[in-house]
Formats: sequence, structure tokens, C-alpha cells
Amino acid sequence: MLTFILIVIAGVLGGGAAPGEGARTAVVDPMPVAEPQTPTGRFTTATEVRPILMATSGSWVVVREYDGQDLLYVTHLFAWRCGLVGLRYGVNDGPMTDWPLPPCHEDSAAPNALLPEDGVTYLGFDLGSVARVRVEIVYDDLETQSQSYVRDAILIP
Repeated sequence: MLTFILIVIAGVLGGGAAPGEGARTAVVDPMPVAEPQTPTGRFTTATEVRPILMATSGSWVVVREYDGQDLLYVTHLFAWRCGLVGLRYGVNDGPMTDWPLPPCHEDSAAPNALLPEDGVTYLGFDLGSVARVRVEIVYDDLETQSQSYVRDAILIP
């Protein structure tokens, strides 16, 4: 659906003008393609990680008050990211925002391992400002799952 919207926007921005006559173009990422779902025992496919993520959906995100901020963590989702192709979040009534997933380390013994170069698993917000969080994940078979949380249910010490 998002790709369709982006294509429509690109068409509108172009406005039908010929090149050099004020035409604007937008680059649209190609639509993801469902990946093969042959279980490997390495937890790198939706088939393997979906049961785990469904059973642990209450733990996908947490909020921690630390150093004068609300920190929103997605560590649990990053730990099972090899079966995912997308992660989006929304805080309070804000828009859903893409959170890029680090790559899988397919050539290692632990493809889902988080390495220092994979970046941090949290975002900072003003202290006390995160009241609600919405999360949507896209599995690598292109099925989606979403979950909503209230602060008290995901606040950790």
C-alpha cells in the first residue's frame, strides 16, 4: 500500500510536464519481494521467528527513564530481525516512522547477533513524554503484525 501511495505522489509531483519544464521526479523504492521460507534452524525466516514474536509481542518494546530522558528500546525486535524486512513505530499520536533494521550476519554462527557497528537499539525522547507506542513489523514473507502499548505496560526500572 505504501508503495502505491509513493507512486501516486511521484506521478502528481511530475505533473505531466516534459523534462526541463519544471517536472519533478521522485525515486520510489521497489516493493519488497517475499523471501523463501525454508526453515534453516538459524531463525532467519518469518516462518522461524513469527511464532516467537507472536508469543512475545508484549515485549517488543520497552520504555526506560534514564539520564533525564525516555528511552524507547526495540532490542527484542532487533534480536529477531533476520525474519523481518521492516519496522515502523509511532509515539503517542505521531506518524508511523521507519526504523531501519541492521543487517543479518548470515556468514556468522549467530546471524541475529547485535554487533557494535549495528548501532543503538533505542531512541531518546523528553522525559515523561512517551505515553503510547505503536509498532508494526513486516516479516520477510511480507505479512505484517502490529501492537500498541501504553506507557505503564512497557515501563522498566
